[in-house]
This record gives sequence, structure tokens and C-alpha cells, in this order.
Amino acid sequence: MQPVNEMKLEFLSKSSNEAFARVVAAAFVSQLDPTIEELADVRTAVSEAVTNAIIHGYEDETGTIRMVCRLYERSVEIEISDEGKGIEDIELAMQPLYTSKPEMERSGMGFTVMESFMDRVKVRSKPGEGTTVTLYKTFSSAERPRKKQEK
Repeated sequence: MQPVNEMKLEFLSKSSNEAFARVVAAAFVSQLDPTIEELADVRTAVSEAVTNAIIHGYEDETGTIRMVCRLYERSVEIEISDEGKGIEDIELAMQPLYTSKPEMERSGMGFTVMESFMDRVKVRSKPGEGTTVTLYKTFSSAERPRKKQEK
């Protein structure tokens, strides 16, 4: 299925850019007229994915994070990728409470949060090559009648 709109963004893996990515994704998704709760879900999931790329993907180095948002008739696909260290064991990393950084007091709930706010989360990673997290969400707003635009 072809997207009806697409946006691409690249930014440095600095913690100050996490909020920027979250706001940009929410603004782009707003074209589908989501509910406030649905927008909050998208912001939260994007925030978690970007934070993971910054903290785990690049650790103490600065790299590039890419975000691609694809809008469909009733849904969004958001791909967040890095070229960082990658994930050795994706299944283990996705376990609730698992963290590879216990010294940083990380909760190990990033993927769990993403999964709870999105319809589906897909993770691809290769050690030494980076990670791509793809978030999928269908909006209930698509079931509501659209407001007619005035001409």
C-alpha cells in the first residue's frame, strides 16, 4: 500500500533532540485527525525509540538518528533508525525490565512502553551496524466522519 504522505528527518543523537523528534512526529500525524490520546501515544512511543537510539545505540558518541513517518489512509508507520552498536539479542532486549545499562538506573521498559502505546512494534538490528524500530498505529479517528472542508 502506498503512503498518502511521507516525511523524513535526520538529527544528531543528542538528548535535546528527543523532544524535537516527538513534536515533529505528532505534528505530522495530526493530518489524520487523531484523538488527543492517540497523539499522546505516538509522542510517547517516539520518545522511547529515540531515547533508546541515543542511550543504547550511540552510548557516549554522537551519531545520526533518522526518522521516517509514512501516513496511510487511517494509520501511520514511524521508522526510527540509528547506525550505532546494534542489539545482540532482540528478544532479550524486549523483555520487560531488562536493561543493558543498570548503572544508569534505566527501567528496562522502553520496548514495553512502545508496545503498549502502538498497535505493533518491529525491531531489526545487527550488532555493529545499528537498529531500526518501526512503530505502527491505526487511528480510531479514521472511523469518525470527516469534517467537510469549506471552500
